[in-house]
Amino acid sequence: EATASALLLRAGLALLAWPIYLLSFLGIWEPFCKKVFFPFFLEKISGAHDKKSKKHKQELFHNLPDFRGPSGELRLLEIGTGSGSNFQFYPAGCKVTCTDINPNFQEGLSRNMKKNQHLHYEQFLVAAGEDLRQVPSSSVDVVVCTLVLCSVHNVSSTLREVLRVLRPGGAFYFLEHVAAEHSSWTYFWQQVCYPTWKLVFAGCCLTRELWKNLEEAKFSELKLQHISVAIPWMPIEPHIMGYGVK
Repeated sequence: EATASALLLRAGLALLAWPIYLLSFLGIWEPFCKKVFFPFFLEKISGAHDKKSKKHKQELFHNLPDFRGPSGELRLLEIGTGSGSNFQFYPAGCKVTCTDINPNFQEGLSRNMKKNQHLHYEQFLVAAGEDLRQVPSSSVDVVVCTLVLCSVHNVSSTLREVLRVLRPGGAFYFLEHVAAEHSSWTYFWQQVCYPTWKLVFAGCCLTRELWKNLEEAKFSELKLQHISVAIPWMPIEPHIMGYGVK
């Protein structure tokens, strides 16, 4: 739980961000954030995050072709595609279905699609991770999710949907920021920033221990490692990455 000093600093941060709290109270912030601020900000932070995480993503995605279906094709579904910063890591000929709860990333998305013409883009669905009902069960070889589980409403039901849409033997690839070690300064700052961060960044939670959700989900095999992706002034250094097999 947050200590007294963390709570005091948290109140100070809320004071600094009072205009956003006011706009939120008036019902103005959320639509503005969804349409304008978050897509703009996410593209900026994705750029910084991509530079820092590039070698991790190359390592993570290098064995994607191992999960090709019996037909030799790789059908991939991405949850929370955003502006498509993962496209560059997918193997040539891969059939991609993009999903995002927020349809306002079109500009960055079409830019990244033009840059990555080695892929076949099947469809774009506006859908939450917890509700992929437009996707038939056991219909994809791979599901990818990066920096998304921090902001879904329910991690367990998102993972249940992932397992539903994957064919048996298919894999779920993830790279996510998570809660820091509880005794660390990073965790202290995560506690301080938590409410304001969640409001400003469209529901992003700083202190989720996502490795526990992944261990509880019913994967037949789970490869998971804790890594560090440091972005200056951002309390999101601890990450996990890996894949789980259905």
